[in-house]
Amino acid sequence: MTVEPGKLAKRLAKSFGDMAHSERIRLACLAILAGALGGGAGILFRETIGLIQFIAFGFSSERFHSNVADVPAWIIVLAPAVGGVLVGALTHFLMPDRRPQSVPDVIESAALNRSRMGKRAGIGAFLISAITIGSGGSAGREGPVVHASAVLSSLLAQALKLDREVRRSLLGCGVAAGVACSFNAPIAGVFFALEVVIGSYGLKNFAPVVVASVTGTIVSRSYFGDFPAFTIPAHEITSFLEFPAFAILGAVSAGVAIALVWSIDVVRKTHSRLRIPKFARPTLAGLAVGGIGLFFPQVMGVGYEATDEALNEMLPFAMLILLIVFKTTATALTLGSGFGGGIFSPSLYLGAMLGGSFGIVATHVFPQLSSGHGAYTLVGMGAVAGATLGAPISTIFIVYELTQDSAVTIAVMIATVISTQIFTTIYKRSFFHDQLEQRGIVIHGSREAQIIQDTAVREVMAQDYVTVQPSALLPEIRAKLTETRYSEIFVVDEEGILVGTILLSDLGVHAFTHDRDDTIRAIDVCRRAPPVAPEDADLEQAMTLLEDCNEEHIAVVRSRADMRLVGVLHEHDVMARYHQCVLTTRNEDSL
Repeated sequence: MTVEPGKLAKRLAKSFGDMAHSERIRLACLAILAGALGGGAGILFRETIGLIQFIAFGFSSERFHSNVADVPAWIIVLAPAVGGVLVGALTHFLMPDRRPQSVPDVIESAALNRSRMGKRAGIGAFLISAITIGSGGSAGREGPVVHASAVLSSLLAQALKLDREVRRSLLGCGVAAGVACSFNAPIAGVFFALEVVIGSYGLKNFAPVVVASVTGTIVSRSYFGDFPAFTIPAHEITSFLEFPAFAILGAVSAGVAIALVWSIDVVRKTHSRLRIPKFARPTLAGLAVGGIGLFFPQVMGVGYEATDEALNEMLPFAMLILLIVFKTTATALTLGSGFGGGIFSPSLYLGAMLGGSFGIVATHVFPQLSSGHGAYTLVGMGAVAGATLGAPISTIFIVYELTQDSAVTIAVMIATVISTQIFTTIYKRSFFHDQLEQRGIVIHGSREAQIIQDTAVREVMAQDYVTVQPSALLPEIRAKLTETRYSEIFVVDEEGILVGTILLSDLGVHAFTHDRDDTIRAIDVCRRAPPVAPEDADLEQAMTLLEDCNEEHIAVVRSRADMRLVGVLHEHDVMARYHQCVLTTRNEDSL
């Protein structure tokens, strides 16, 4: 059967038209754009660090401690302090909350702020982090790139006035592109976005995140070339009898991760206890970091050169141990004092030093079973970073993409799972969630809980409430009670302010007798100060309130300060919305 060319052209035109109007096709196109923006942000951030580093130290190479040997000592000490002055000023005058921003703010935006991020905060965070790292502060560049990429994706979604779920997907696209271009690891970028920010592996989000991650990688490779983040020699696992040693390394790695996060918190609390002004803290910390860098320049900046040396078994045991101590100190001073930057690179650095030193000991004890301490360096990197970030899956994929070695990756999996379990059990869920908790923000892990937290009471409340004035007498109260299907009325004054509530049981014997119909008023029988839900509260708070007060219907008011009645919240409506949230989550995971 032949098809006329005209009809064929119409069918093709219709097919392409349907594709153009498909939500998934539009999201894929937006994902490409978000990935390109993320890759561009990564390039711009690295070049900005290089420019600031050149101004501060006279060179822009990532091989920091090799080049800084020719720099005068006073510059090494003062450059981080001058950077601290600039960071303090920018934070004070530019940042909305007078604090630097990074990955925790992206997580907060995705979970609580409808994936909205501000342009001003984005620009400020970009400059603060670039100055921090370029002037020698001990911090990572991956977190700032993720933040910048997420801000660009959020601004794109807001400009196009996309709905909440698409904004969230696009935010994940930006995060994936940021991680992918930082490590030249697109698979890791995908899983970091899904694991840490979106919190769901549903195909509805998976497809655009993959597109964005690959796009970000292509943009980055087209500029920097297809080179891995670290230079890693080939390793071969000698014997499976070595895996218990990797498990022990995982347990030790949890201790190092806990020490890193704890020390950052100690520095922050010490500043607060001493009442040092926030704008002065980075300057003082910069002086301390510069002093450490005078003797151990390996701890300054991102630290990739020292990490490479550990991976290639170039550092002696004593130096590995010293660098663990002083890198932890320098990072705690930097991040705990209000500098910008991320935690990713420092955690990889510490994992490399720990793995290298552990491997030297293991090789000395069981030389015939050891794969060489370079292999332990890789395992330590994954274990410390996975525990610190609360992202074991994406960390494992980073190591796999760097090595392409399945045997080493299995060792990393064992150590990372153990370290993450110990870290979350003993200390915190992750460094990111610890930072949020410091600000009083607690984010639950389940997707259903996040949707509930993102739903306001005003979206679920009903308007089927019945009111009476405080002066209303018993006949009117009885009549009003028969009007409502749930046998509860609300007492409000002339301005609509809630005074109390009346149930049929509150009338007692007067519900069916009429001897006091002319004397008892609503104000006499109502329950004063009843439980209420502010209209801007989230459903999780409302569910807790319903459970605590053991009632099925509660009044909704403007706010705790303004008790104007605006609706009523029914328990069955809240549970129906929660059920809908569960179904929505399951549908996302099945699409």
